[in-house]
Amino acid sequence: MFSIEGKVAVITGASQGLGRGYAIALAQAGCTCICIGRDKEKLMATKEMISDEAGQAEVTVLDVTDTRSVKESIDKIYIKYGKIDILINNAGNEIPEPFLDVSEEDYDSIMTVNTKGVFFMTQKVAEKMKLHKSGKIINIGSLGSYIGLSGSSVYCSSKGAIIQFTKTAAIELAQYNIQVNAIVPGYFLTHMTQPFFDDQAHREWIESRIPLGRIGTAEDLAGTVIFLSSGASDYLTGQSIIVDGGWLAG
Repeated sequence: MFSIEGKVAVITGASQGLGRGYAIALAQAGCTCICIGRDKEKLMATKEMISDEAGQAEVTVLDVTDTRSVKESIDKIYIKYGKIDILINNAGNEIPEPFLDVSEEDYDSIMTVNTKGVFFMTQKVAEKMKLHKSGKIINIGSLGSYIGLSGSSVYCSSKGAIIQFTKTAAIELAQYNIQVNAIVPGYFLTHMTQPFFDDQAHREWIESRIPLGRIGTAEDLAGTVIFLSSGASDYLTGQSIIVDGGWLAG
């Protein structure tokens, strides 16, 4: 029921952080992982980590905001493997700053990656999945999908949009047996969240809100990503699974 052996998975933002964790988890479970990102050196490091454990991975250097390149890359992947079974829309951007200081440039930088990139990557991959009447699409939300976070007005706006996009895409793609769901991680220590943890007062506030008493690790998301990628979730679509150690429960 939970097997994903032999599946082909595309993971965006796989060069580091949670994206790298998703790729490693899927590869360990038997997937061939196409690791997408803008930094070739870091992507190669992800590939090496997977290869060291006899996993299958390849690297595709791609900016998800470049829709023409997205189409070309997805076409090449499909031609090579004959299918795309799983898409993890993990690539994201955040620029922490007060609302009154947000520039149009920063707004566009965040929204283009976090919403436009997800939208058109999903569209192009779904076109391939439709041909096989099967597919699993997993978007990545945030605590900011549900609550406001000071200093993250644009990021929270984008992640709120991801939850609604997940629902509407799930409805439209259901006729092709494509399930669309979201994982909502809590506070995990990554390059994107590092500034929040560098602020001692902010770090103490974060940690005080976690009932399980610790910050999450990439391994804490492995079970959820495998579940949503497998046949075990065939009747689950349009949903968001919060993995936050209980942070939002209180």
